[in-house]
Amino acid sequence: MEHGRVSTVAKGARKPKSPFAGKLDLFYEAKFSYTRSRKSELHTLREVSLKETHAPLRQELGWLQQASYATALIEQATERETPLPDLHELLRGLLAHLPKYPPQPRTIYAFELKLLEELGLHPETEDTKLTPATTELLTALTQSDWSDLTVLSATAAQAKELRQFLHGFLIYHLGKIPKGRP
Repeated sequence: MEHGRVSTVAKGARKPKSPFAGKLDLFYEAKFSYTRSRKSELHTLREVSLKETHAPLRQELGWLQQASYATALIEQATERETPLPDLHELLRGLLAHLPKYPPQPRTIYAFELKLLEELGLHPETEDTKLTPATTELLTALTQSDWSDLTVLSATAAQAKELRQFLHGFLIYHLGKIPKGRP
């Protein structure tokens, strides 16, 4: 969080008595220390203190897919070693929200909009061809807490319009969309 996105290698992690055993996996949240590499952007992991495993994500493939897409989008939209604590909190909020509700596209749309907001790329809705109802939905998805997303509803036409708009907006600003967008 304080160093931004860093890449590390855990030397000896597969050995039976490794100090990293059971502490490294997808979506595990941990405090860690590392030794900076002088030659590359791949640093050596020294210590790991596990905080949260987000185990419920492994019970539903849809949750895992949405979490994977969100992390790929953050990776694409950010630079290495640039501290962005608000993005860390955004991802933590998503990971906590996912296992509480069935996988829904609106969760990803809300994540994309909240991410764009944090990056200073929030769409100016008055410059779009979105219908007023879809514009209201876009605003609600951006401003709502994760728990409030469940009460938001959209018609099939609004969902399609929003999906297409965000698709184009993300490609325009980020160059491409990571694989796995639901």
